[in-house]
Amino acid sequence: MVHYAAFEPRHPAVPAIFMALFMVLLTESFRVPATCHCHALSSAERSWRWIRWSPAAAQRPRMSTAWWQWVASTDSLTARLIAASERPFRVKLVHQGVERPRRDEAQPLGLAPTEVAWVREVMLMSGERPWVAARSIAPLDRIGCRRLRTLGERSLGSWLFAQHDLQRDPIEMARVSPAGAGLWLRRSRFRHGTIQLLVQECFQREMAEDLGLSPT
Repeated sequence: MVHYAAFEPRHPAVPAIFMALFMVLLTESFRVPATCHCHALSSAERSWRWIRWSPAAAQRPRMSTAWWQWVASTDSLTARLIAASERPFRVKLVHQGVERPRRDEAQPLGLAPTEVAWVREVMLMSGERPWVAARSIAPLDRIGCRRLRTLGERSLGSWLFAQHDLQRDPIEMARVSPAGAGLWLRRSRFRHGTIQLLVQECFQREMAEDLGLSPT
């Protein structure tokens, strides 16, 4: 199934679950025109309005073998980036807080369209070069929310892939507009015990340049 997701604006962060209703009301009061779906993505990508998610197999004919090995990989992306980078790898925290996910983000997590969740956005960096923008969402009433809140600038993948019972749903992919700074997006839901997280990643042009990957 193909999902279409409208980008929605940011909301002020409220740290406590019992403030969820107040958060929704506050959000409506301070709403601004939607021009960006992710703080972690560059200004060039803020003109994006829609993401068209599709199963990985549907994107395979459009993707080079080199990109497929990155975007379709099911092991730790963090480990892959560290191995590929000639510069020190680091996680740059861009934004985190309580907000209402987009509709296409709420659905895989079983959230109602009006529910809020904990959202964490980071940039995975090779030195000072942005390689991957990542956006993770966790329901507020789950342990995964507390885990996201305490990560800071540590890698989520390093913790996730250390869990022996980790389950990952099939990867969905999307092609980024040629005007954007990113090239490919992917997402999947992770489950570990009672924890569930939706993780979305956007591979950046700087990564393609540094690793000699073609734009497609």
